[in-house]
Amino acid sequence: MTPVRILVDSLADQGLTNAQMTNAREIIRRLDPDRFHVSVFCGGRPDNAVEQRPNTRLVRLPQGRRTVRVFREFVLGRHDILFYVKSSPASRLYMGLRRRWRDNRITIGTVESQSDLRNEPTIAPEAVDLWERTVLRCDYLFSNAGSVQRSLQRKYNLRSEIVPTGVDTFFFTPAWDRSANHRPRVLFVGSLRPFKQPQLLLQAAARYPGADFVLVGEGLMEADLKTQTERGLLGNVRLAGLLGAEELKQEYQRADIFLFPSTWEGSPKVLLEAAACGLPVIARDSYQPETVVDGQTGYLAGSNDELLARLGELLLSEAQRRKLGEAGRKHSERFDWGPIARRWEEVFLELMSRKTATRAA
Repeated sequence: MTPVRILVDSLADQGLTNAQMTNAREIIRRLDPDRFHVSVFCGGRPDNAVEQRPNTRLVRLPQGRRTVRVFREFVLGRHDILFYVKSSPASRLYMGLRRRWRDNRITIGTVESQSDLRNEPTIAPEAVDLWERTVLRCDYLFSNAGSVQRSLQRKYNLRSEIVPTGVDTFFFTPAWDRSANHRPRVLFVGSLRPFKQPQLLLQAAARYPGADFVLVGEGLMEADLKTQTERGLLGNVRLAGLLGAEELKQEYQRADIFLFPSTWEGSPKVLLEAAACGLPVIARDSYQPETVVDGQTGYLAGSNDELLARLGELLLSEAQRRKLGEAGRKHSERFDWGPIARRWEEVFLELMSRKTATRAA
């Protein structure tokens, strides 16, 4: 069998923490090298697992004029499928011109957030326009959750199939045998942006002074959160900044509860990472994440008061934290990257089969 040639529109650089890029690397690592040849861009030191994967080509990018090099690969590269198309000037040029060139290679876009981007003030209108002219113009769209699929249908009348975001359950593991914290530790991981609502962790810290709160991430709210912490004399709050994978795993393993008050999401991978590390998760019910089962692996709440009340319940009960955390770990195994990568393999082969059948008709 001739391998299907896939160009992944992402960076394989080691240490990049962007969710789309880390997801792409996780998928690439697991694709069967006998059936899939993969090309992927690289601007610095590559991820070891990607670099060592057989039948993989790293497309080196220069420091400047990257758009030209990426566009050239889109047009001249020997690939059957362009996967994980992202919003960029290069993909905008390619998507605008490919029909004129009768380019019949398959393009696949992934949608990983709600589609009402114009209602989110921290996302510039130009960025939304670029997304509409790139990702949404792909031949096939895939959402990572049911709520994302419904949002895309509602806002743009576009259909998509669902392939969930995954988690490496062999890397993110519980530390069941660690010594108990003297004070319960509550963790938040995410960009420090208004829709993520990290400020709710500071409110929680003031309400529950007997617990410690750790915020991992960076963003435009960072300075303000530091100021609020100092003014409120919140000695039980630590802003940990952006962490690498190993340090992040350790923060999950040291924590007792994962609190994620974000209001605008698709299927956040941090929920899976926390659950895989055995943490009960408290999140919003507005986007109905399939990765949290309300009352079984954590809680889904509809308001700030309910979020804080659920947090208070878990702070009082180590037994409940352990029960929900164990169930969360088991549930997270359904989303391991192994079977999800197999699902992507099925998608690639099915789309190639459709293409062959269309040509033969």
